[in-house]
Amino acid sequence: MADIIKVKLVHSPIGTKARVRQTIKGLGLGKIGSERQIERSEAIDGMLRRVSHLVDVKTT
Repeated sequence: MADIIKVKLVHSPIGTKARVRQTIKGLGLGKIGSERQIERSEAIDGMLRRVSHLVDVKTT
């Protein structure tokens, strides 16, 4: 079974670079407090490293 991670946007991306905002949108997050369960992969790990200061990640 693949690892599923839960990603929650906890800080606003206002004032960040465009690539960071695009990454947040690519993860499927919009407003502060929005959550999404995502299957873990190398691509997702890279996206999470880019926005680690804005999101909270939990493994399930």
